[in-house]
Amino acid sequence: MIVRGKLAKSLLARAKGLLFHPPLAQGEGLLLAPESSIHTFCSGCRGGVLPVRAPWCRICGQTLTVSNARGTVCQFCASSPLRISGIRAVGPFVDPLRKAIHAFKYRNLRSLASPLGALLADHLDRHPLPVDLIVPVPLHPRRLRARGYNQAELLAQCLAEKSKLALAEKALVRARPTRSQIGLDAVERRANVLGAFACADGQVMGRRVLLVDDVCTTGATLESCAGELYNAGAAAVWGLTLARE
Repeated sequence: MIVRGKLAKSLLARAKGLLFHPPLAQGEGLLLAPESSIHTFCSGCRGGVLPVRAPWCRICGQTLTVSNARGTVCQFCASSPLRISGIRAVGPFVDPLRKAIHAFKYRNLRSLASPLGALLADHLDRHPLPVDLIVPVPLHPRRLRARGYNQAELLAQCLAEKSKLALAEKALVRARPTRSQIGLDAVERRANVLGAFACADGQVMGRRVLLVDDVCTTGATLESCAGELYNAGAAAVWGLTLARE
């Protein structure tokens, strides 16, 4: 009877746990424990993150194929060179990385910044870049108030801590609000962020900057940021994101 009683209590506790504290993404490695605010991107999911397939364009970081390659750069970068020194990403924007980023960005799961920031640090350790200062892509104050945090800034903080690189969180600011880039084509994205950023002070003068963001689609946002950083005296600007669409 005692064994049965303990078993019943155990099963009841598990049932209550699933009822009141369900996993955020069952089977995807994203677990939510509301009572302690502990969120985990599990080792299984980290192992499931696909790398960007090599070889990649030395500028934009897109995978090179026979049809899109011109030497070590893609056809786009060969015909329309970017000012940014280069863009790199941990992996393509597919699950489980996609779900983790969405949870981190849109569901207020800020503690995912640590395991996701670790992915950036691991990538930078395996593929070093000539940088000495981390700068996050900023949000406009209006969007920052609505969301409550800047996901790029949280990632940059974690990356700086793990990589021991200097961090300048406020070196770059949004000079004007922009519409969401979702649903815009490459031309519209570039127009949307044109003149949207500004360097707040002289922190980047002579520095080799690593721009950090969550996702890169066309590179328009990173390129716009890079232009302002160069105008403020940066010696080089690289971009690093979690995912590449």
